[in-house]
Amino acid sequence: MTPQVTVGMDESPESLAAALWAAEEASLLDVPLHLVHVEEWPVTAEVPVLSAESLVERYESLLHATTDRVRQGRPGLDVVTEMARGRAPGVLTAAANESEVTVLGSRGLGGVVGFLIGSVSLAVVGRARRPVVLVRSDPSSSGADAGSTRAGIVLGVDTEQPCDPLFAFGEAARRNEELRVVHSWSPPPAYGYSAVLDPNLGSSLGRQATEGLAEMVRPWRHKFPAVRVTEGAVAGPAAAELVDASRSAGLLVVGRRSRRSPVGPHLGHVAHAVIHHSPAPVAVVPFE
Repeated sequence: MTPQVTVGMDESPESLAAALWAAEEASLLDVPLHLVHVEEWPVTAEVPVLSAESLVERYESLLHATTDRVRQGRPGLDVVTEMARGRAPGVLTAAANESEVTVLGSRGLGGVVGFLIGSVSLAVVGRARRPVVLVRSDPSSSGADAGSTRAGIVLGVDTEQPCDPLFAFGEAARRNEELRVVHSWSPPPAYGYSAVLDPNLGSSLGRQATEGLAEMVRPWRHKFPAVRVTEGAVAGPAAAELVDASRSAGLLVVGRRSRRSPVGPHLGHVAHAVIHHSPAPVAVVPFE
């Protein structure tokens, strides 16, 4: 693995927002920023040579302009640019697997602009073995402007699933921000309406969820004593609770189980929902 933060670049506003967010991350990690644009070959191989050459010049200019932009606030930042050829999902996934973090632009639910929006970003998120962050173009949710309107990091966890909160705690420590750990629970199907009709049963299940969350978080509190941590077990659908929590956050972190699917990359329904609906940048972290 190379100590760097990688950004997939195209001409969309989301791509620039991703680059600005990634520049801050690279500075915090004290590693180079890797800007890469993927030319879709051999799809564009049928384009006339002169047109292909003009496209190369166009995207080289994009990479140079982005380099200048990210260095405006960080003149000492080490920036590496790359023009790659191939299928964007494969190229960017390979780059992600060799990077500390990979950052891509995302529109969530809304139109499709640029090769990083939609299927490519979802493919990379679903296949990468390292954390991938998806960033919107809204200035209040990305990069250097995030601190003015959004603050804190939200980590969504499931106490029934093994996960690694290291990325979220590390981000909170580097950014000196509060970490809010959220676990959503619902009564098991076997309880039916009993938990609704019996307040004592619902309270008991809530206490169990709260105690399980505290037990999960406790060793991480010891590993990161400087991080301000709040935790809460809430009753309700996980995706809706996390999207709501992300509205005032600077970053939302969720896990994704690393597993192969015969039909392609797999995202759990919670990760899929927050990617499309969270107004904050979303970090998807794979775990075994």
